Amino acid sequence: MQSRSLKKHLRIEALARRDALDEFWRVEIALEMAETARDHLAVEPGQIVSGFWPMRSEVDVRPLMFALREQGARLCLPAILDKTTIVFRELVRGAPMVEMGFGTVGPHEEAEVLDPTVMLVPLAAFDARGHRIGYGAGYYDRAIAKLIDKGQAPRLIGIAFDCQEVALVPDEDHDVVIAEILTESGLRRFAPKL
Repeated sequence: MQSRSLKKHLRIEALARRDALDEFWRVEIALEMAETARDHLAVEPGQIVSGFWPMRSEVDVRPLMFALREQGARLCLPAILDKTTIVFRELVRGAPMVEMGFGTVGPHEEAEVLDPTVMLVPLAAFDARGHRIGYGAGYYDRAIAKLIDKGQAPRLIGIAFDCQEVALVPDEDHDVVIAEILTESGLRRFAPKL
């Protein structure tokens, strides 16, 4: 099976497992993950953290984001500009939110565009090496590559449930390896590739 079709197959299976999780359990886990973040994801005051507005059965990272805001983080969310590009707009209390497509929302175009130094990254599946499978559009791969091209190396933290782990994600040249993944089991750190 080709790498792309294998990834698609793994994505479908992992998302089906995630979709099958009890929705009330997912709420409890989101709150527990916020507590884990409070204990293990220290941020500096003013540090820019990108999160995401949950869609479908994703982990609801809003409690986690607000826990990081309490530590002084500036929050931002992805905003889809076109079929290939996202930027990160500041999330400010009371500011207008707009539909972004895919069943998610983000800050209005008047919000300041920020470059995150910590990124909470959504994913469909991951393996024990920190390789991830996204949703197939490549938005995050391109956004991370753009930050790296600007000389920035954001701290990448994948957000998932344990059931989304797969045995092996096929490697592709454009893949971004996630150094840390937060699940209901805690924060896992992966050794960088040598």
